[in-house]
Amino acid sequence: MGQSLKTCLTSLGLGIIGGIVGLTPGASALRVQITPTNPRLGDTLAVVVQADGQDISDSISMPSLRFNQQVFPLFVLGNQRFRALLPTTPLDSPGRLTIQITQGEVNRNLAIALRARLFPTQSIWLPPSRNQPISDAEFDRVDAFKRTVTPTKLWSGAFLRPNRGPVSGAYGIRRYYNGVFAKDYYHRGVDYAGGHGSPVMVPAAGRVALVGREQDGFRVNGNMIGIDHGQGVTSAYLHLSRILVKEGDWVKPGQIIGAVGATGAVTGPHLHWGLYVHGLAVDPAPWRDQGFE
Repeated sequence: MGQSLKTCLTSLGLGIIGGIVGLTPGASALRVQITPTNPRLGDTLAVVVQADGQDISDSISMPSLRFNQQVFPLFVLGNQRFRALLPTTPLDSPGRLTIQITQGEVNRNLAIALRARLFPTQSIWLPPSRNQPISDAEFDRVDAFKRTVTPTKLWSGAFLRPNRGPVSGAYGIRRYYNGVFAKDYYHRGVDYAGGHGSPVMVPAAGRVALVGREQDGFRVNGNMIGIDHGQGVTSAYLHLSRILVKEGDWVKPGQIIGAVGATGAVTGPHLHWGLYVHGLAVDPAPWRDQGFE
């Protein structure tokens, strides 16, 4: 292998590691591409691994990936290619992060530079009737849904906008609730100020994995729908006035699944759209603008 192929790491200032990772003579090569090339807090990282010279039907040759002290699954793309989607959030520390890829007895550490990002702060005042802690039952059901990982990729292309109202709350906002700063909180989605009863549409194909109702104890999220898009990607639609689907339904892009409301812990009617990768809330904007194929 030539010297140019062995030098696969660009400078951290570019925020990317990509190219070919050399292995021992006679073994396969791991070609790794990471996008976006200059990530910032809240971005989803797509890591594509090409395992040349290996039979992808051989489970022993399947690469594995570790990031932020956690093992993430790789899914087969075909032609000896695999992909993992990795979440980052506003609670991460910007700077050097390491992605470790292992195949057989070979370990390679790839470094990326995660850029800082400025998130605004706002104050929210809730009346006592709306300022209740989440119950264990509601938290457990929602948390289990967010961590759903099914092997099949169900979405295709960029995600659609789920409501036609203007954006009233951006992803990542830090908040004071009734004068107290929520230290480990960030706004885990995008709010749309659609009118009460305006339609909520599915941004991408998937399966309805969760339906929660305020009358059944969902006092924080209110009436909500959770959709599994496959491969660790899920989305949630909160504070609805109506729910038009049931758990287990298959949905397609643009399908109306409910209506904007003001249920749960809210100050007024709006749609909260959250997008999760392996249980962590990521910025939906790149999924809506460019998509991840």
